Amino acid sequence: MEKTLHLVSLGCTKNLVDSEVMLGKLSDYKIIDDALVADVIIVNTCGFIESAKQESINTVLDLDDERKEESVLVMAGCLSERYQKELKEEMPEIDIFTGVGDYDKIDELVNEKRSQFSNQVFLTNENVDRVITGSSYHAYIKLSEGCNQACSFCAIPGFKGKLFSRTLASIIKEVTNLVSNGYYDFSFVSQDSSSFLRDHGINDGLEQLIDAIEKIQGVKSARILYLYPSTTTLGLIDKIGNSKLFHSYYDMPLQHISQNVLKIMKRGKGSEKLKELMDHMKNHNDAFVRSTFIVGHPGETEEDFEELCNYVREYKFDRANVFSYSDEDGTDAFERDDKVDQEIIDSRAEVLGDIIAKTTQEALEKKLGQTIEVIVDGESTEHEYLLSAKDIVWAPEIDGEIYINDNELGDGVQIKFGQIYKAKITEIAGDKLLATILK
Repeated sequence: MEKTLHLVSLGCTKNLVDSEVMLGKLSDYKIIDDALVADVIIVNTCGFIESAKQESINTVLDLDDERKEESVLVMAGCLSERYQKELKEEMPEIDIFTGVGDYDKIDELVNEKRSQFSNQVFLTNENVDRVITGSSYHAYIKLSEGCNQACSFCAIPGFKGKLFSRTLASIIKEVTNLVSNGYYDFSFVSQDSSSFLRDHGINDGLEQLIDAIEKIQGVKSARILYLYPSTTTLGLIDKIGNSKLFHSYYDMPLQHISQNVLKIMKRGKGSEKLKELMDHMKNHNDAFVRSTFIVGHPGETEEDFEELCNYVREYKFDRANVFSYSDEDGTDAFERDDKVDQEIIDSRAEVLGDIIAKTTQEALEKKLGQTIEVIVDGESTEHEYLLSAKDIVWAPEIDGEIYINDNELGDGVQIKFGQIYKAKITEIAGDKLLATILK
């Protein structure tokens, strides 16, 4: 009888790449959606902030409650790595524990039913087979692991270590292989993408990456996620904005704009330099700008928060996310005694969230009447007569969905899933755009 596998990937897209590596190593298993009958269940956990940690724990416990008796439950990833000793003692439900160093050995661990935590963090390469999930045309490409930054609130360097990048040749080979398998849209990711190759003594790694990817025949669309302020230059912004292949897509987690809070956060560039970078992005007319912000960091005053709100309101980000400060052991912020009351943190998150919702809506409304390129993903879950698509510029899932209100091009010619089409945005319903494919 064929063995079955159910995998849950939590957290970021970098985690997703590692989950896809595990799926590739367990290719003898049939991947199924029903955890109740799966022979092996893997949860690739996230350990970034408190809410993510709690989600990981709850997911593992819920799956344990419903799994069949003879199944194998695996807890992998960041949370497992960060708290391996505590989790082993407190969660006897888990059959196998593994962290961030053994994704490529998951088949051995499952077959031998043993736990393992390697000293080195695993970084995929062009020779590692992985099962791309969620798309027939898009894939994430991991540039590096670890991080050299020292942000006061972030525990990731503590268990992911210092920055170490893949070689450019490795990435070129992986993208070339994926293109030969039908993939044409790529998102390049890492903890600090703008530091790519700096550990190799190369300061213009992303610029070199852009030049190299532009030469690969068959790549039609690309974007870079997670630029870091102190390693992003005006030249890099222009390199992205002037590329004929990479979209003018700028994803830079600012976390704050107040000089006081940026200094406390150890975020490198000061407020004025940050604003200069952000304004320079908008010099490119088709720029799409995304960011994230943390409210309630120790030392954040009401004046700091108001400054942040005013900046977000005025800049009008295309997309943004707000996170409530999470007190993480092992970080500099954890040791501070000027913590913000949780009720105030929650209130600030709600206020900034409302501002972001408004600026996002304004960005969507600007699309009305425009003709853009879209990629049709499939049937919409909203209605059987609507198709689901995304603007070719947008990153999958996080930037939104466009409804296509027809499913053929005329004369009985059906719209093909995974294809690029010209479409006109005709209306907006809530936070969803509606479009018609141009015939």
